[in-house]
Amino acid sequence: MLVPSRRRLRLEVWIVLGLSLGQSAVYSVVQLLDKMTRAPLAEGTSTLNRSQSTREYFDLTYQLLDIFFALVPVMLVIYFLSDQRQAASGDGASSGSAFQKLGFNFARPGRDLLQGLGLAALIGIPSLGLYAAGRALGITTAIIPSALDAYWWTVPVLILSAMRHAVVEEVIVVGYLLNRFAKFGWSVPLSIVVSSLLRGSYHLYQGFGPFLGNFVMGVVFAWLYTRTRRVMPLVIAHALLDIVAFVGFSLFGKAVGLG
Repeated sequence: MLVPSRRRLRLEVWIVLGLSLGQSAVYSVVQLLDKMTRAPLAEGTSTLNRSQSTREYFDLTYQLLDIFFALVPVMLVIYFLSDQRQAASGDGASSGSAFQKLGFNFARPGRDLLQGLGLAALIGIPSLGLYAAGRALGITTAIIPSALDAYWWTVPVLILSAMRHAVVEEVIVVGYLLNRFAKFGWSVPLSIVVSSLLRGSYHLYQGFGPFLGNFVMGVVFAWLYTRTRRVMPLVIAHALLDIVAFVGFSLFGKAVGLG
């Protein structure tokens, strides 16, 4: 099998990012500038899960299509990371499996779950304080985790949305990028910083507080990945954080004066 050149790998990375979170980062910067030139950031809002139709089942269809197509770049990354010699043999459990390379499998479910729970607690509690501080300083918009109408499918779709975000971000920004940065000859600290800056940048539309919070989260997650070579605990932690935010707001936001 031919080993791709660094130039080819760089082009590959730009294509993946252009189809996924790099594109989100560009839009996020433009949205931030739009909000800042309209009014103070403290007066702005950022809605994470929007209703896309006033007709229930068309809204459901749009939501599910968004989730499905957001996962296509993840499939592309899995393809790029697969060892073609092993893929040709059909041995999905071999060392050539992208899932095994990323640690994106169920090889150690108990340990991954415990690490995910610990990470969620480690990141989630300080994030609330950082959000409150950002709002007080006027550098963070009001964040509305869900603006979906209340249907029978609202909670399941929010859970799927949270899982989608977790898989896309952790597989691409941590597992895939750190793999490719290593092939570029980058040092581990540089790779972690660049990965974390990207994570922060596509949250800039929410303000500077979320940018900082997600940068720190990125450093912690990427550092842990360099130690364990497993993205599964990161996916679990990220999914838990988003599920609590999305579903909790949807169910209890209005009751506590947030909806």
